[in-house]
Amino acid sequence: MDKRPKRRKDKYNPYKLSIENQKYYVTFTDINGNIQKVEVSKKIFESFNRFELDDISQMNEYDRHYEHSEIYENALNRRNVFDVQSLEEYFDNAQDAENLHMAISKLPDVQKRRLKKYYFEEKTFEEIALEEGCTYQCVQRSVYRALAKIKNILEKL
Repeated sequence: MDKRPKRRKDKYNPYKLSIENQKYYVTFTDINGNIQKVEVSKKIFESFNRFELDDISQMNEYDRHYEHSEIYENALNRRNVFDVQSLEEYFDNAQDAENLHMAISKLPDVQKRRLKKYYFEEKTFEEIALEEGCTYQCVQRSVYRALAKIKNILEKL
């Protein structure tokens, strides 16, 4: 009995190779739909076997490239939607964020609180003024002065 492992086939490779009692066979379906089993020499069998292995190798290579092509297309679509940063940009942004946090930490508590409400909680100057019991102009000046202080601190770094 043939000890070769089963091999993947496609529709363009309709034959089957087998070894029985040290004889080599090629089995295929003829044009009338009849199964034909033909004994061949070892040299022809090895040629068919080599072709079959090359064919499998090409199918696998095609599948790998096709898969990579899909992954590449997905990656391009993702990159189109999400801005992908280089490593340098990432570290620059991380350093900027760290500097910004440090600058904000140096602000007085009132300015920090108002800045947080205005930019992160997306409240208006009027809403903040109502919450804190002060005027619109007081909140506005406080936020703008906080921004000026942050800018000044960051410029010194």
